[in-house]
Amino acid sequence: MECRDPPVLHDQPGKCASDKIFLLFAIKSIPKHFERRQAVRETWGREGSYENGLQVRTVFLLGRSSVDDPSLDKIVSFEAQLFKDLLVWDFHDTFYNLTLKEHVFFKWMLDHCPQVSFIFKGDDDVFANTQAILNHLKSLDPAQASTLYTGQIISDATPLRDPNIKYYVPQSFYEGPYPPYAGGGGFLFSGNLLPSLYHVSFYIPFYPIDDVYNGMCFKAIGINPTKHDGFKTFDIREQDRENPCVHKDLLLVHQRNPQQTMRLWRNMHSSMLTC
Repeated sequence: MECRDPPVLHDQPGKCASDKIFLLFAIKSIPKHFERRQAVRETWGREGSYENGLQVRTVFLLGRSSVDDPSLDKIVSFEAQLFKDLLVWDFHDTFYNLTLKEHVFFKWMLDHCPQVSFIFKGDDDVFANTQAILNHLKSLDPAQASTLYTGQIISDATPLRDPNIKYYVPQSFYEGPYPPYAGGGGFLFSGNLLPSLYHVSFYIPFYPIDDVYNGMCFKAIGINPTKHDGFKTFDIREQDRENPCVHKDLLLVHQRNPQQTMRLWRNMHSSMLTC
């Protein structure tokens, strides 16, 4: 919990240098998930200029391989040089370090992308509908745009006390309910909130569940999460998961493997598609 400033192993300082970035996709990944990252690059995370010149960029957030995994340092280094979209810090990329990953990402954004309008934080196994996200962001009035924190909102959640499950939190560590928070599979927030979020993260002790910790930080700066029905972090009906028409108005679904992502993106953008 005291580790807050690990060195950057692979940086992308020029990521936001060329244009004012409207939307930055910041995707949590781990070293061995190359196939997932490549699927994102070839589909919804494709960088470039979208309708009306809106600039979209993508970064993947990584730590180092776990001590129980074979070292992928050289492969990750090559990938970072080739695609110029990996941010890698010198800490073990484990579940309990996701909150640290959040903290160092905030600092990196303030140093290198302080003018970004909106940020999408998500996992590398989600499917995002880039055009639907851009349409939603363009529809916001200035007040909404400046205080945005939206996704699938989890309310009235409490710590899970079963020591055999991933999200176990002992009572000695935290008591009471969690604040409402956006599910960590994917959510959107305003870039102008970054300075406040980074500042408050020095006063709120790191909590081992990153999306809950985000909810704590947003609450501390006076921002309430807003529900958006287009975020399906717990997925949709099984019979609809391959249907591109069902997805055209959704902003996010979770979980998809790389093959499903490629197929769904191809079908959604087919000239033969009629809904």
